[in-house]
Formats: sequence, C-alpha cells, structure tokens
Amino acid sequence: MDILRTIVEPSLESALTDIGVKGDFWKKVLDVSREKNQGDLSLPCFAFAKQLGRNPVDIATDLAASVSGEFDVSATGGYLNFKARSNWLAKNVMEIETSPGNRNVLIEHTSANPNGPFHVGRARNAILGDTLVRLNRLFGNDVRAEYYVDDMGKQVGVLAWALQNLSKKEVDEILDDEDSINPKWSGKKDHETVRWYQAAQNLRSKDGAEEIEKDIGKLVHASEHGDDSVLAQFEDAYKPVLDGMLETLSRLGIEFDTFTKESKFVVDGSVSSLMERLESLEIHGVADNGAHYLDLGQRGLKGKTDFFYRRGDGSSLYATRDIAYHMWKWTQCDDLVNILGEDHKLQAKQVGMTLIELGEKVPDVMFYAFIKLPEGKMSTRKGNVVFMDDLLEEAKAHAAAVVKELRSDLSDDEINIISEAVGVSAVRFNIVKVSPDKGFTFRWEDALSFEGESAPFVMYSHTRACSIARKVGRDSQPTTQGDVVPAMHELLRSMASYPDKLHTAVSENKPHIFALYMLELATAYNSFYRDCHVIVNGEVDEFNYAVSEKARELLRKGMEGVGIIPLESM
Repeated sequence: MDILRTIVEPSLESALTDIGVKGDFWKKVLDVSREKNQGDLSLPCFAFAKQLGRNPVDIATDLAASVSGEFDVSATGGYLNFKARSNWLAKNVMEIETSPGNRNVLIEHTSANPNGPFHVGRARNAILGDTLVRLNRLFGNDVRAEYYVDDMGKQVGVLAWALQNLSKKEVDEILDDEDSINPKWSGKKDHETVRWYQAAQNLRSKDGAEEIEKDIGKLVHASEHGDDSVLAQFEDAYKPVLDGMLETLSRLGIEFDTFTKESKFVVDGSVSSLMERLESLEIHGVADNGAHYLDLGQRGLKGKTDFFYRRGDGSSLYATRDIAYHMWKWTQCDDLVNILGEDHKLQAKQVGMTLIELGEKVPDVMFYAFIKLPEGKMSTRKGNVVFMDDLLEEAKAHAAAVVKELRSDLSDDEINIISEAVGVSAVRFNIVKVSPDKGFTFRWEDALSFEGESAPFVMYSHTRACSIARKVGRDSQPTTQGDVVPAMHELLRSMASYPDKLHTAVSENKPHIFALYMLELATAYNSFYRDCHVIVNGEVDEFNYAVSEKARELLRKGMEGVGIIPLESM
C-alpha cells in the first residue's frame, strides 16, 4: 500500500537512525503484509540483528514504541507491522490517482497464422495481450497494439496452394465430413477456408506427396525473395481468413492499432542489410551447405547454439525477419512487449542475444503456457479444437438462461445485451485470472461458470453500486466522515491497493494480478453493501454514498482494464 508507505517511511527512518541502523536498505524489504490481520505493511527486522548485535524480536518491540503516525504499529515475532487508521484511509482513498504512467509502449500480441478460426488455445495470446494493452492504458501509458502478419510463411503457403489446387468437392472428399461446419458460421471465411488448409495437411501426410511439397516449397521460396506476384497470391489467400479472425476478436473487445506484414522487411531491403551486418560479426559462421549462422554458444547459449539466419540459396529465415522487425519496432516506442507461447522461448532467447550482439535493445516477453483439452493439446491442423466462436455462442446461451430465470421482467432485447456481455466477460476472465506461466485444461463447465471467482461476480458488484447511484439520482457531495465500521474499513483497504496492484500488473507483465485483485475489490464492496446502507428511511448517508461512488468508479475502470463489460444493470 504505497499511500501508507509515504507516511510510514519518514517516521520509521528517524526511529531506525536513533537505534543505530545505517543506510536505507530496509526500504526494499518494507512490503505488503503477508496476512491481512497483521496489517497493511510489514518490516522484517532480522536484517538489523547483525548490524546492531541484538535480537530482532527486541528490535521490533523497541521500534513499535517509537514509531508513530496515522497508523497503528505492532511487533510480532521480529516483524514490525503497520495498519492504516480508518479516518486517514477514508480521506486518502477518495483522492487516489489511477493514471501515473507516461511511457510510449508497443505491445505485439496474437500474430496468429491466418489459416483458420481462432480456437481457445490461440485466443489465450490475444486475451492476455489485449488485457496488458488495456492495463497499460489504464495506468496512463500511451499504448500501441500491434499485429505482426505472417504473410509469407509455410502455413500461408500451404493455404495458398490448397486454394489454388483444390475444389470444394475435393476438399469435402478428402476430409470426408462435409457437414462439419457449424451452420451458424456459414459464410464466415475463417471457418470455411480452414477446411482447405486441413485438406492440404491431410494430403501432405500421405505417401507420394513429394510433388505437393515441391510446389509449396517454390511458393514459400519465392515469397522469401520478395516475389510480388506470390506475395499478392498469399494475401488473397489469408486476407479473408484474417478478417474472419479479427471479427471474432472484435466480439471479445480486442482491437489493434496497426498491422505490420512480415514481407515488409524483405521488400524494403531491411533483411538484406541485416544479413550483411550479421555476416560481419565475429561469431558468424558458414555451414557446409552454404547456410549462414551465428555461434551463440560463444555468448553463453546452451543447447542449440547455432542460430541460422540465412539459407544456402541466400534467402532469409523467419527469425531473421523477426530481428529486422524488432529493430524497426524499437524506433516506434520507449518500451516493447511481446506475448509469446512457451514454445517460443528458445527462439526468443536467440533473437534477444542477436539483438544484443548488434547493439540493440531486447524486448520484454510475456510467455504463456498452453491450454489443453481433456484429451490433449489443441491443434488446428488436426482439427481437435474448441473454436472461440462456438465458445462465445455457448457462453451467451448459458448466460441468457440464467438471466431469464433471475429476471423474468426483461425483454428479449435486454436479455440479448446482458447475456452477450456476461458471456464474453466470463470467457475472457476465465483465461485472464490464471497466471500466464500456468497451463490449464479447458473445460466447458469452468469457462461458463458464473459463480465464485468469475466475471459475473464482479459485474454484479458493479451493478449494485450503479443501482444505488440511480436511486440517489445525483453525484455524491462533500461531507464530513461518518463512522467507519469493519466492512467499510476493509473496502477502503482494498481500494487503497488499487494503484499498487495496477502498477505491479503493468511493470511485471502479469495481468492476472489485477484480475484477482478485482475479485478482492468486488468481495469487499459486497460486504460494504450489506453492512453500510446508503439510503436509510429515505435519507441519504452522504459518507456511505461517497465511498460507494468511489468504489463504483474503481470497479468500472478496473473491469474495463481486464476486459469485463461494466453493465449498469443485470
């Protein structure tokens, strides 16, 4: 709780100086208390024992008697604990500022190969990335959400070959499941076109596919040399698919500011210039087949130490183009963040080390673990996926059933609006609240759960605050403080942590920290709602109303930050 730290540190510094502690190293260990019942901030005194030649328990006890301020102090087992007083909290929480940032940040996320619809596994990148974009904006940073379009890789080449060489009848015969498309998505190009990709993958896996591989290889080779006609053919193949993918993402509230094509850096000469620079490095080498590489083992890389950046025929590799892309991105921002699956860790390490070798900066990377189905990993190629479009429809239908049961007074249009918002929010939050480095198994019942630690729980808390505001019918007014009962004190403590949780989530690229905090804030508000009535016998308790309104503001901003749609009634 940083707002408390500002008044604790001066008094604590004076007390520590008086007992002979030298330096301010203690500021790094003054931190949020592990247990709420201990206080808001805690200082372990063990580090002072050697310097002072005293028992840490005695040190904490002496300090507790000499430190004072708008907080309560206690000593427990060598720890000095600080707890903000209710009146001080109430005054300072009302003045919380939530937008201290001023950085120019570029966040590249999603960048999925445009060869088929989004499935739940792919969507984790998009949802985490978009949440990080939202939280950075909430923090006050100037953020640009970037999509890197793979317009020249092998997967796009497979799709382009399939669309050029296979008819719909042939695709249906190869897949032997012509009724597999959900009629709901008839005409949605990503759902339709993925069948050509899957049919081509089927053919490539069979014996005698050498000619197909040769044709696809020619297309990819031409694209990597910047062949305009092939790049145009690739764009014709992937663009309708990409448009369908973006339509799905838009339903999830995910939008992009810019799209940058991979081919840009081949066509504009950036890749050629880069390969010349790489060739001049002292760790450069040439393989027997004429391919060029960097020996990153000389720089400490373990395992696969040869980083190939140029084929024997002179064409570049994906990683080469990625390095050129990173060098360009750094001209666009102060801070650079990439969202990548855990299977990209080695390549990200190689790219980072190469950037350092070139004297360039290295981006921050949020790696995320994969989502699995109960029967195994999702794969567009194999077709064993849960498409995000289908999940959103299921979520909406489930939400509609719940809303109809609870609110029989609502019209069909009102139910449609609420169920769409609840369904989308539930799906997003189910993914955001899990730490990115933790994988989990996707289960329908978890994704569509509206109880416990879920988006609807947070949404309902917000609608309660909105209901109070509608009944009062005006803004809150300046007033003297009233009595602070335990439920209000806990809400004030939770609201006071808002800037801290937001800062941590943004600075450490961990959106789940703020998502879990929103559950804490919603829980605290519900207790406040139960115990601290705003309207009593027709009269407005101005102090309670002011606290409720501040909570409503923070709930709404925080919900938008994690991608929960802040409805005013449910």
